Order: sequence, then structure tokens, then C-alpha cells
Amino acid sequence: MNRIVLACTGVALIAAAGAGLVAAGITPTARAIAIVSPAAAAEHDAPIYYQDPDGKPDYSPTPKRTADGRDYIAVRADADSVSDKTPAPAAMPRAADRKIKFYRNPMGLPDTSPVPKKDSMGMDYIAVFDGDEPDDDTVKLSPGKIQRSGVKSEPAARRAIRTVIRAPGTVQLDERRISVIAMRSESFVLNVANVTTGSHVTKGQRLMEVYSPAIASAAAEYIATINSKTTAGDGLYGRGSRQRLINLDMPDAAIAAIEKTRNVPTSVEWDSPRDGIVLERGAIEGMRVQPGGVLFRIADHSVVWALIDVAERDLGAIAIGQAATVRARSFPGRDFTGKIEVVYPEISKETRTARLRVALPNPEELLLHDMYVDAEITIGSDAPVLSVPESAVMDTGSRQAVFVDKGQGRLEPRAVKVGQRGDGYVEIRQGVAEGEPVVVSANFLVDAESNLKAALKGFSEGAKP
Repeated sequence: MNRIVLACTGVALIAAAGAGLVAAGITPTARAIAIVSPAAAAEHDAPIYYQDPDGKPDYSPTPKRTADGRDYIAVRADADSVSDKTPAPAAMPRAADRKIKFYRNPMGLPDTSPVPKKDSMGMDYIAVFDGDEPDDDTVKLSPGKIQRSGVKSEPAARRAIRTVIRAPGTVQLDERRISVIAMRSESFVLNVANVTTGSHVTKGQRLMEVYSPAIASAAAEYIATINSKTTAGDGLYGRGSRQRLINLDMPDAAIAAIEKTRNVPTSVEWDSPRDGIVLERGAIEGMRVQPGGVLFRIADHSVVWALIDVAERDLGAIAIGQAATVRARSFPGRDFTGKIEVVYPEISKETRTARLRVALPNPEELLLHDMYVDAEITIGSDAPVLSVPESAVMDTGSRQAVFVDKGQGRLEPRAVKVGQRGDGYVEIRQGVAEGEPVVVSANFLVDAESNLKAALKGFSEGAKP
């Protein structure tokens, strides 16, 4: 009973004190549970709210503890106003202000829905608004996707395109610079000079001495004609006998010696008809030679041929008179230059290559026949042509296309006609104007994006009633 009386007395005293304060014009301050305004808190450096210590989006206007007993973090006005000091981002159109066209699969699959939907994993379909999908054939990429994909553009410009055709070949002798020494009548080799296969000989150098009954008979007849008192003054009478010696291939020096000495020679010296290397020696001292028997074969190596096998696809760029650089594997770092003389009119069925003939000066006689060589033929023109990098052209085999950068992330696929290639560039004959930027990297990713968008567009159009 005493406790109840004491409690009632305390309540009465508190009420009387409050009434006295009100009568005196003093208003009691608000309790801490009232939310402090940011302006007032800034003046008194008081916290304006309290935040979860783990950074979770959980706030309280009064001090609070987590379930495990940790205090919430006090956030003051100066800390909360940091975001106000940063420039506000540009205003973006709200989703409510734009019309939703359809919803697409979040994993990029060609599946759309006219109403909100979830996929098999519970992920929400992504809304596609008007303006996100262009109505034309262009592909629209966001700046972030362009940066992540590494899409780069380069304007089409005029350049001189030149390329090099590389092909293997072999060195062969010039057919016009080979001489064969053969007898036209039955003969006997009396002696042979110190000349062997591989020896270098000069024009007029003695090779062998031969006795031929037919040549001796013709020489005797010619001497009798020119020594006759009746016909000596008439040169026409000796022309037939002299022509017979020429037909027997008697050297001019031997005929001149007969005319000078007026004696019938018992043997005839045979000289080299040209400078060159002895490829074959068939003459043996004392041997009997039948008509047509080859005694010596001599070739001039001062000019040789390089027979180059060029791929069939490169044949259209080859023309007679083009310069070619030949390198022999036996002489690394040494270049031999010449010009294309002949393009042989046939294609090898086995290798599908065409053969070219390049004449090469060989004054030092370094190039030998049947030597392997590698040739380089530069093709193209010095005149500049409209071109783009090779990486910009997507070739499907039947058509070629590029992506033209229209700006603001819009890329337009455009069919083109290409020409020659070289130096990493492709000539554009039709489809792109000079100065238009084209995508030069990641264009296959852009192509995949365009195929995906085309599929989504087709599905969305099919879903319309």
C-alpha cells in the first residue's frame, strides 16, 4: 500500500513541474527520436541517420544495434553530401516514357515475348524499347559493348597497292647459246686438244684434228677449179666446189687456207664456234665418226634462263616484260634481276602451275643449269586506288561485305566489290566511298551481333498479332 502511494505522489510532482514550465513560457526540447534535419545537423555536427555496419541498405533515424550486438554507423551531414558535390549525370529518358516493344531472352537466345517472362533459370527477360532496335539494316551497339569488343574504324582512302608473287624455279641453259660439233661425213679423229667436259673454251680455240675423205676430195676439186687456166679467171666456175666444202661444214679458216696455199690438206683442224663450257666431249683420238656423230657440245653461260613455276591463280597478274628478282640458294643475299620473256601456254595438270621464263645475265657464271632458285615478281600499279584494310572485308566465298561506321554506335553492313590485294589492303571497286569509316577489327563479333538482332527482329515480328 505504501508503494502505490509513493508512485502516485511522484506522478503528481512531475505533472506539476511540467505545468509550471509551460506557465513560465519554457517549451521542453524534442526527444532524440525525432529525425534531425540535415541543415540543423550540419550546424551542430550531429548524425542525420545510422547505417548498417556491413554496408547493407538498412538505415535507422536513431542509434541501433545489429542482431549480433554491433552498433550502426553514424552518418553525418558532411559525409552524406559528398554525392551532391559530384556533377549530376545527364538526364536519361525514363523507362516509363518509352514504349516497350518486346522482351528478349537474357542469355541472348532468339526467344522473345510480348509480355514479361522468366527463362528456365528464373531470370527475367530484358525489355526492349522503341529506338533500341533500328528499323533499317544497321546494327546498333552501346558504347560499352564497342569498348569491350574492341571495335575500331578506319576511313577508306586511296593507296598504291603492290604485292609480291613468290615462286620456285630452276636455272636452265639458253637454248640459243648451245653449239654442237658433229661431222657431216665419215671421218677419223687424228688427235684431240687438252679439253674435257667442264672446261671453259673461247671462240676459235682448237679442239681436234680430223681427216675426212669427202672433205679431201671436195678440196682437191676446188683447187683444180681455181688453178685451171680455162676457168681461173671466172669466179663462177669455182662457186660450186667451194659450196660443197661449206656443205661438209669445213671451217671457214680451213677454206681460206686452201685458197691461199692452193694445197689439198690431209687433215682439218676444228675450232670452238663460241665461248662457253664444254658440256659433252665425245671425241676420242683415233676413233671413226659416222655422219651426225656428236663430238663436242658447248654452251654459253653468260646468259641463262630461270624457269619459274607460278600458281594458276597468280597468272592473270603476270605480263611479259615485268621485272623479276631471283635468289639462288647457293648465294644467300645475292640478287639476280631479269625480265619475263615468255609465259608458256600450258598448265601443269599435277601442280596447277604455269611456267615463266626469265632471262638472267650471268657474267660471273655463278648460276649453273639445274640450280634451284626462288623468284619474286612485284605486281600492281603505282596509281593509287580506293582501298581498305584486309581485316575490314568479310569474305563468304560468294560475296564480300564491310561494316560502315555511321556514328553513335550504328554500323551498316554493305556489300562491296573488291579488286587486287597487297600490303595488307584490298582495293574497293564498288560499295564504299572515299572517306567513309569502316570497321577494321572485331567485325566478326559485329556480324554475330547483327545476325542475333536479325533473328530477334524476325521473332518479334512473328509474335505480332
